[in-house]
Amino acid sequence: MGTRSTAVLVSGTANTAKLFVAAFAFTAAYVGFSAYDTASSAPRDGHTVTLSARETPMTTPMTTPMTLPMTTPIASSVAPAAPGTVTVVETRSDTGCAKTFTARGVVVNPDPHGTALYAWRLARLSPDGRVWRDYLVDHDGFAGLRESVDWSPRITGNPGWYRVELSVRGAGTVKSRRFQVTC
Repeated sequence: MGTRSTAVLVSGTANTAKLFVAAFAFTAAYVGFSAYDTASSAPRDGHTVTLSARETPMTTPMTTPMTLPMTTPIASSVAPAAPGTVTVVETRSDTGCAKTFTARGVVVNPDPHGTALYAWRLARLSPDGRVWRDYLVDHDGFAGLRESVDWSPRITGNPGWYRVELSVRGAGTVKSRRFQVTC
């Protein structure tokens, strides 16, 4: 039995030696290839690119936006709003009970060195007449001290009582008078 154990031990050692030599050869080839790849990636001569821009004056005058006919105005015109008020006017009425309104307000930035963030909200009075629910919402902002802001929500096929709210982060909310949409 001793010769049989010795034969197994010698053949196992030979296999281990072969695996060690193969692993060493693979590692050497990998390191050599990595060194070659690193040497070939040396920076090449750079090319300087010069970018230029030129200002061209506007050659055609800007046209004034088209005024849409007012069919059932809530107010006589879209008047400039004062801080603390929101004015709403129906600016367009299409067939099929589709109405577009223009809401206008003035936002005074509560942080003159930051950005004024504000949100428009078109609220609809629930059918039971107790709660105002969000119908449309829009968010915007600007940098500056004060700005006149406009919003044009569109109501399609949903008659009822509505109002527009303008909320300024850090300053509060201003609500318009309620108005009725009929079809």
